Amino acid sequence: MAQDPGWVPPGVDPGQANGARVYDYWLGGRHNFLADQDLARAMAAVDSNVRAIARANRAFLGRAVRFLTEAGVSQFLDIGSGIPTQGNVHEVAGESCPSARVVYADIDPVAIAHSKAILAGHPSAAVIQADLRDPDAILDHPVTRRLIDLDQPVGLLLVAVVHFLGDADEPWALVAALRDRLPPGSYLVLSHATSESRPEVTRAASAMYRSRVASKGRTRSRAEIERLLDGFEVVDPGLVYLPLWRPTPDDEVPPDPSRLWFLAGVGRKP
Repeated sequence: MAQDPGWVPPGVDPGQANGARVYDYWLGGRHNFLADQDLARAMAAVDSNVRAIARANRAFLGRAVRFLTEAGVSQFLDIGSGIPTQGNVHEVAGESCPSARVVYADIDPVAIAHSKAILAGHPSAAVIQADLRDPDAILDHPVTRRLIDLDQPVGLLLVAVVHFLGDADEPWALVAALRDRLPPGSYLVLSHATSESRPEVTRAASAMYRSRVASKGRTRSRAEIERLLDGFEVVDPGLVYLPLWRPTPDDEVPPDPSRLWFLAGVGRKP
């Protein structure tokens, strides 16, 4: 695990847990600190399924990216990308579309520092430090404009990120602003923590997370998450629990998928 603070950007406290690095830890990555590991273990004590949720979310991302490449999408904008280690978008997309281009965007400077190191030598993939709460800054960033042609369909990936926004951030308006800038034939890939199936567990897990990480986000109901897909034609099988979105024979589908309390869906802009 990453314990040496020598590479940490100025102003970043490695003693403060961070969502991207906690996620990296659950995925078995090396880009995290003791504070991130401690929070990950504390959340696992609240719900032993959290690691399975992270891995199911990553598996959903891979299936969705492959689905988009099969639909002819060759450029991807991954907002809230975290650290693109295991199962990252540019590698998954590149398997079936060697010309695929990817822009990763994240607000966390440590995730950015790691991403730049990981993406060195990949001219068709880049990372920018940006905030989901400023859609135009993301879309108009010089790196985005260099790699993404907004006149051609784009795969917009909002995977496990919108639930970090509070209602005061108007997440529905932010997603709509991104949607309106994308051309027809673009897709939204979305996953979001939900309070639908296990409200007591999600409340406890959310409280534990907020006690260690500055966040105003929250889990949301199915109806609230469905609103994020407004303006998109939702493809089959609709908005479902992570393991149920087009699983392959190699994917593990638990007897009760709702125990992995994330909903996932993909929509196409007509």
